[in-house]
Amino acid sequence: MGSHGIRDRIAIIGMGCTRFTEHWDKGAPELMIEASNEAFASAGLTKNDIDAYWLGTASSGFSGLTLSKPLELEGKPVTRVENFCATGSDALRQSAYAVASGAYDVAMTVGVEKVKDSGYQGLTATQLPNDGTVRTLTAAAMYSMIVPAYAKKYGVDKDEIKTVLARIASKNHYNGARNPRAQFQREMSVEQLVAMPKVAGDLSVFDCSGVGDGSAAAIVCRAEDAHRYTDKPLYIKALSFVAGNGKGLTDPAYDYTTFPEIVACAEDAYHQAGVDDPRTELAMAEVHDCFTPTEMVLMEDLGFCERGTAWKEILAGAFDLDGDLPVNPDGGLKSFGHPVGASGLRMMFEAWLQLRGEAPEQRRISTYGSRDLALTHNLGGYPGEMVSFISILGTNPG
Repeated sequence: MGSHGIRDRIAIIGMGCTRFTEHWDKGAPELMIEASNEAFASAGLTKNDIDAYWLGTASSGFSGLTLSKPLELEGKPVTRVENFCATGSDALRQSAYAVASGAYDVAMTVGVEKVKDSGYQGLTATQLPNDGTVRTLTAAAMYSMIVPAYAKKYGVDKDEIKTVLARIASKNHYNGARNPRAQFQREMSVEQLVAMPKVAGDLSVFDCSGVGDGSAAAIVCRAEDAHRYTDKPLYIKALSFVAGNGKGLTDPAYDYTTFPEIVACAEDAYHQAGVDDPRTELAMAEVHDCFTPTEMVLMEDLGFCERGTAWKEILAGAFDLDGDLPVNPDGGLKSFGHPVGASGLRMMFEAWLQLRGEAPEQRRISTYGSRDLALTHNLGGYPGEMVSFISILGTNPG
C-alpha cells in the first residue's frame, strides 16, 4: 500500500522567509516573528485567524512554547516537529494533513534554526544512544564517499568529476548572487572552485552547504477557500515522506551512487501528483544540495535524467536558470544556507515566488509561463541512513 495523498485539497495562501545568514543581532524569536509577519501580511491574516500552528526546529527549542511565546499566542495548539534536515517540510506536511482532515480551517507552519550563537559549526543536539552501527565520520566525509563510487561505476575521470562538482557549486553561487535573502551572494567560477583545497575526501569547503540562521513560514487552508486570501495560491499536489531503515550502513552491497529512500519517495510523490515525466512536466526543482555530489546523485534519483548521465547533463547546463529544468534557482543550500528547521519551507518559498511570477527577472526560471509545477526535496541523515521528503506544488487545481 502507498499513500493516497491530498492532491488539490489544500493550498498555500501565504509565505514568508528571512534572509539566511549569521544573524548575530537576532535570536530565534526575532527570526520567527519576521517570517510569520511576512506570511500573515501576504495572506491578509493575523495570528488570531490561524486555528493551529506547527513549529519545525531541530535544536532551537523543545516544545510549542518556542513559537507561542514570541508570537504571544493565546489558546492556540502549537506542535513542535523534528525530523533531521526535513524538519520544516515535515511540519508543513502535518499541518496540511490536519486541515485536509477537517480538524482546522487554517493552519500555519514556522521553521527556524539559530545555530550561530556559539563556536560550533552547526547543530549542537546530543547524540542519542544507538546500537553501534551508526556512522562515526563527519557529514562531509560520509557524502564524500559518493564521488569515487560514482566515478568508478560510470567511468568518469577523476579530474572531470571534480569539474562536475565545481559546476554544481558555481551554478548555485550564480543563483545565490542574485538573491538578497541568500547567505552567500558572490559568484564563484568553476576554475576557482576546482582550485580549492580538500577538506574531506575529494570535497573542498565549497562543496559543502552554508551554516546559518533563518526562519520561513507558510499558511495553508482548504483549496476551495484559497481565493478568499490570495488570487495566486499554490495548490499542494503531493507530500511524500519516507524514512529509511539504515541498512545501508551494514549492507556491503550499498555503493553510495543512489539513495533508495529518495527513489521510493519520488515514486510516491509522482504517483500522488499524477506526474509521468518530471523532466518535462516540472517548471523547477529545489533539492537538498547539502554537498555537491548529493545534488549530482539526486538528479538521477528524482528521475530528472538516466542513471550515469547526471554528470553530463550538469556540464551541459541542463539544470541552470536557463536550462530545460532549473534546479535550485534561489542558490540552494549551497548558497542560500541551511538553518535546518527552516530549509524545507525556504524551498517552498522559492516555488511560491517563481510560480507566481514574483521572482526578480535576473533569476527567473526559463520555464516560467510554460509549466506550472514545482518540486521541493529534503533529505536528512547520511547515505545509507536517511529520511526523504518531496512536495509537488502547482498554480492550477485539478
